[in-house]
Amino acid sequence: MSALLRQIPANIPQDIRKIRIENSHLTELPRGSFENVSALEYLWLNFNNITVMHIKSLEYLPALKELRLQGNKLSSVPWTAFQDTPALKILDLKHNRLDVLPENALRYLPNLTYLDLSSNQLTVVSRDVFYSWPVYQRSQRADGQIEAISNAVLALHDNPWICDCRLRGFVQFIKSVGPPIILMNSYLTCSRPKFRAGKFFHEVELNSCMKPLTSALDTNLTVPVGLNITLTCFVQGSPSPAVWWTYALKLLRAFNVSTEPISEETVRSELLIPAARPGDAGIYTCTAANFLGNTSVAITLHVGASWAPTTPSAWAPIGPAEPGAHVEVRIAKQTVYGITLEWFAAAAAAADPGETWYTLLVGRYDAAQKDTIYIGPGVNTYSVTNLLPATKYEVCVAVRNQAPRKGQCVVFITGNDVSQLEQREKLIHIIVIVCAMVLAVPAGMYACTAEARPGCLARCSGACPRRRRGGQAQAAGSKESTLDSLPAGSEDGLCRHEGGRSARQPPAREEPGKTRPPHRNSADLY
Repeated sequence: MSALLRQIPANIPQDIRKIRIENSHLTELPRGSFENVSALEYLWLNFNNITVMHIKSLEYLPALKELRLQGNKLSSVPWTAFQDTPALKILDLKHNRLDVLPENALRYLPNLTYLDLSSNQLTVVSRDVFYSWPVYQRSQRADGQIEAISNAVLALHDNPWICDCRLRGFVQFIKSVGPPIILMNSYLTCSRPKFRAGKFFHEVELNSCMKPLTSALDTNLTVPVGLNITLTCFVQGSPSPAVWWTYALKLLRAFNVSTEPISEETVRSELLIPAARPGDAGIYTCTAANFLGNTSVAITLHVGASWAPTTPSAWAPIGPAEPGAHVEVRIAKQTVYGITLEWFAAAAAAADPGETWYTLLVGRYDAAQKDTIYIGPGVNTYSVTNLLPATKYEVCVAVRNQAPRKGQCVVFITGNDVSQLEQREKLIHIIVIVCAMVLAVPAGMYACTAEARPGCLARCSGACPRRRRGGQAQAAGSKESTLDSLPAGSEDGLCRHEGGRSARQPPAREEPGKTRPPHRNSADLY
C-alpha cells in the first residue's frame, strides 16, 4: 500500500495466492507480469496509474478468480487477454476511462459472476455485447426456460449515455434483463441529447436510426440588392446529423448559420446573407451527415440588380433607401500593408446603435468583386491588413440594409516599400536616440574641448598659480557663477605644475602649513 513501485516485483514467491498493490505508481501491465506466480487467485491493483494493459499481461494465471483494477486510467482493455483466465469470477473496472465496449468484449468471461463497468466514459453500447456473453446465453434455453445457474451482478451506472437511436437495442436489453443477470443499479440515466438529459432508460422510447434527408421550401430565390436574405433547409435524421453550408466549395462561417431542432428527428438550418450584392449570387448547398451517410440540397440565389464600382462618385443607393442612412468614413491610420478605418453613422441611420450592423467592402480598386466583412453592433473601427504594397485599393462602409453611397468609400494606395513609411519612423527613433546621447555628455567636456588649443599648456603655466590663489574667492562666489565660468574651470584640468605633474593628479603628500583649495563639485558649475 502506497509503495513507490513502478513495476510488478520480479521476486514474488511462486506459491503466492493473493497480491494487493494499491496507491502506488504502476503505469502499465507488461507481458508476462505474473508468469512466475501461476497459483495466483486474487489480484488487486486498485488506485494506481495504469494506462496500458498488454494482451498477454495475464498469461500463466489459469487459477485467477478475482481481478480488481478500480481507479486507474485505462481507456481500453484487451478483452482477449481473459482467454488466459478461464476461472475469473470477479472483474472490477469501475472509475476508469473506458469509452468503448467491443461486440466480443465479454465472450471470454464464461464464469463471471460480478462485472463492474460503472463510472467510466461509456456513451453508446450495442446489445450484442451482452447477447454474446456466455452467462446470458446459458440463461436462455431453447424452450425459453432458465437454467439453474448462478446469478451475475452487472454495474453500468454513472456513465454519460447518449440516448439516441444508436442506444435503442441496449435500452431494450436493460428494460428486459432479469435473473440470472442482476443490475446493481437499474436506474440508468441519459446525459445527451439535451432534451433527454436526466431521464431514466425506462422513460424513453428510441426510434430506429435513419440516414439524413434534406429539403428546402424554395430552391430558387431572388432578392434585390442591399436586402437581407435567409436561406433555409430542413433535415430529418437519427441520430441528429451535423449540418453545414457551402458556397463555391467553401465552407461558410458558422456565425452566419443557425441550426436548431424543431422536433425529435428534425432540425432547421438557416443561412443569413446580409445586404445581398451581385457577388453573393450563386448556388448554396446545405449538407447533413451522420454515421449512416450524408445528403444535401442546393439552393440557387439570384440578386436583382448589378453593382459595378468604378469611382467613389459612382456609388448610388439602390432601392428605397432609408432617409439619412449615411455613414461618414475616414482613414485613422495607414501603414505599408494596411489601414485602420473609422466611421460614424448619421443619427437617422443609427436610431438604435446597439442593433445597427455594417457591411465593409474591401478590394482592389479595379476589382469587379470585393470581399465582404460584416461588422456587428457597437463597432465603429476596423483594421484591414495583409494588403499588397504599392497597390490601389477601395474600401466602402454601409449600413447593413443599404448599398454604399457617395462619400462612404475611400480610395488609397499602399506604400511602395518599407522605406517610405516604416523607415521614416525608424529614422525618427534614431535621431531621438542620438540627441539623447549628445545631451547626456557633461557641458564641461564641451567647454574643455573649446578651450584646448595646441599652445594651451604653455600659456597656462603662469595662469594656474593665480587661479589657485583666487580659489577661495571663486568658491565664495560659486553660487553666482554662470556658464561663462565653464572655460576657466575647464582650463584647470589642462594646466600642469612646474614639476611636470598634471594638475589633475593628486600630490603624493600634502605640504604642511599650505592651505588646501576648497572642493568644487560639478553642481557648482551650474
